[in-house]
Amino acid sequence: MEMWIKEVVTNENVQLTLISIGIFLLFLVLRKMFIKYVYVIVLKLSRKSPTEFFSYLLTSFEKTLQYIFVIIGLYVSMKYFPYISHKNELFVQLIRSGLVFSIAIGLYNLAEHTSVFFAKINDRGKVYLDHIISTFLSRILRFVIVAISIAIVADIFGYNVNGFVAGLGLGGLAFALAAQDAISNLFGGFIIVTEKPFTLGDWVETPSIEGFIEDITFRSTKVRTFADGLVSVPNATLVNEPITNWSKMGKREVNFNVTITYDTSAEKIKQFTNKMDTLLNEDDEIDKELIFVRMNEYGEHGIKIFIYFFTKATTWGEYLRVRERINYEIMQALHEYGIEIAIPSRKLYTEKEVNVINNNQTRERETE
Repeated sequence: MEMWIKEVVTNENVQLTLISIGIFLLFLVLRKMFIKYVYVIVLKLSRKSPTEFFSYLLTSFEKTLQYIFVIIGLYVSMKYFPYISHKNELFVQLIRSGLVFSIAIGLYNLAEHTSVFFAKINDRGKVYLDHIISTFLSRILRFVIVAISIAIVADIFGYNVNGFVAGLGLGGLAFALAAQDAISNLFGGFIIVTEKPFTLGDWVETPSIEGFIEDITFRSTKVRTFADGLVSVPNATLVNEPITNWSKMGKREVNFNVTITYDTSAEKIKQFTNKMDTLLNEDDEIDKELIFVRMNEYGEHGIKIFIYFFTKATTWGEYLRVRERINYEIMQALHEYGIEIAIPSRKLYTEKEVNVINNNQTRERETE
């Protein structure tokens, strides 16, 4: 029994297997030590540099560095592994594919920081790129990185990428028909990005949706409604609808009628309209380009005073605050001149009252 154990322990394959496992574990330890000490120190030093590029680069490739340690450790350990050759074709293909995907992960993460890069360009004022454009370009770049990585891995495994692409022509018509919606949405996204009818955070209204733009992808645009719901609208649908961008308002309209009683004298009406016209023209929060305070028409229940102006504030909250303040000033002016708001009312006559009225009218005619 002891002789058999000694033979197993001294067996060359067992020794090589243990060495192989030891090398792999050593690389795992080195990976942990490298990330914990060397990488952290270099990252701190990079943050002191004038630009943030190296910080973004190191942050993006952190996972890549960890994967490369594992891949190199696996490759070196396999040189001593007695059961599989490190020159095995499938093993080499897997190692190469692993390196490609590790680098692709780093580039993919780095592509997420392109929006920050574009923001830096905007700050310097040389070239202006809308945030929605930079986000869209970042997603295109990530898509290209993934597509190229898949193509490289396919080439590593011996697939003819050119032949594969050419082979798509055999079913090109069927593919185009199946993907026409996706292509329409993709082109719709490009139209939105290039024409820029809105940007992220804008308040837009279309026949199908109204709310704030939260995001735009290859397929759809995400809109946050006033009820706090998130709606995904296909880009192809959105670009084919009239889009009202309320966030582009330079001023905001206020348009209403104040109905006063018919017993109000013409003099009081003139005093009221003149006072409100003066107040609006002297108000710093009111746009002076177009202001109207006029006696408009004789309504069913009273005389209508037409009030029309624009607030400089366009955001919902500020607009409501200014409008509320003007409403209070209207109430004070009405009270100052003793003008009453007309209240819609109806007077009902009983049959007896109708007979009395008719009799009185008959006597008046006989008297005449």
